[in-house]
Formats: sequence, structure tokens, C-alpha cells
Amino acid sequence: MNTSVAATARLLGAGLRALLVLTVICGVLYPLALTGAAQTLFPGKADGSEITDQGGRTVGSSLIGQTYTLPGGDPEEAARPDPRWFQPRPSDGLGANSVNTQYTLLLSGATNRSADNGAVDGACPKDAEEGTLCAQVTAAQRAVVADNSTASYTVAPRDVPADAVTSSGSGLDPHISPAYAELQVHRVAERNKLGVERVEQLVREHTEGRTLGFIGEPRVNVLELNTALKSLIRS
Repeated sequence: MNTSVAATARLLGAGLRALLVLTVICGVLYPLALTGAAQTLFPGKADGSEITDQGGRTVGSSLIGQTYTLPGGDPEEAARPDPRWFQPRPSDGLGANSVNTQYTLLLSGATNRSADNGAVDGACPKDAEEGTLCAQVTAAQRAVVADNSTASYTVAPRDVPADAVTSSGSGLDPHISPAYAELQVHRVAERNKLGVERVEQLVREHTEGRTLGFIGEPRVNVLELNTALKSLIRS
């Protein structure tokens, strides 16, 4: 009996020592080493890729999209986009929340509807069934045309790019295509009393190329672009 108790005590002692050592290594030293390396090599990304305005105020993260809507209105109705700013991709996630009022997402995700959802003979009819992807895309296209047409510039439906009427897989995409940004230039210039060429230049300055030259597509970070636009308006 004494031998059994002693053996059990030795096993418990060895287990506790292993637990203590592994806790220190895996729970303290390893996280500290990674945090130190990240802060040294990639301080901006380690802190959340925050974007600041001219006043040094943090306005968001370059990794997560956000909306630019008009204040007020009926809380039961969808907020209208603010025409002064470049608009991001549609947000079609899995839920709404009252904590982050800048972006109506509780969970990241997509609708998982197929590309031909609501289509007839491979094309979206004008009277697509409500709730289908075709109906959503058609309605979004009409809205994009109406919102971005000005007195001197009319958007043609064929010029509306796919990312203007569809959400990304995560619903959190902070980027839009250069084509969608250029489509919004005339409206943004008119609303902010800026020259079209100056706003076009601003879009070019904030257009990122493919990662490593061959991965992905050229893109524009909406938050970075609107932050630069805000600085331009106030200058």
C-alpha cells in the first residue's frame, strides 16, 4: 500500500511539474516571444492595422470594411448611403447588432446562394423572384446607377462591376475594385465640390496592385480612400 501511494505521489508530482513547465513555456514565454517579434517586425499589423486621420484619431482598421451612411432616419429602415463618400461593397452577413453601428454585422459569412439563384435560362429576369440572388443583384444595380449618376454624368447599367452589387464571402471586405471606385468619382466630386480629375487622382493614389505582382486583383481600400478624401476636403 505504501509503495502504491508513493508511486502515485511521484506521478502526481511529475504531472504537476510538467504542467507548470509547459504553462510557463506555452502560456508565457511563447506568447511573449511572438508578441515581441510581431511588435518589432510588423508593429502596424500587430496592433490591428489601424488607420488614423490627420488629427491622429483612429478611424478604423484597414482589414475590416465599414459603411458610410446618412445619420438619423427610421431605425426600422435600412440606412441610406452618404453620397459624399465612396461606398464599400454591399454587406450581407448573418446578423445585425447594436454595438457596432458602423457595420451591421454580428457574424462574418456569406449568403451561400448559387450564382444562378433566381436566373432563367442563365440570365436574371427583370421580375426575378423576391429573395433570390438575381433579385438582390438587379435591385442593387438599379440603386448603384441611380445613386452615382449626376447632372453631367450618367452611369450605364453595363458599367456596374460585380463587386458593386454583391457582398464578399466574409461580408467584411474592406476593398472595392478600381472600376467601382472610378464609377463613384463623379458623384463624390460633385457632392464635395471638387474637381473630377482631382478625385480620379486620389483613386489612382490609393489603388493597390496585385500582391507580389500576381496574386489577386488590383483593389482600393475604401477606408483609406475616404480618410484621404476627408483630409482633401478640409485642406
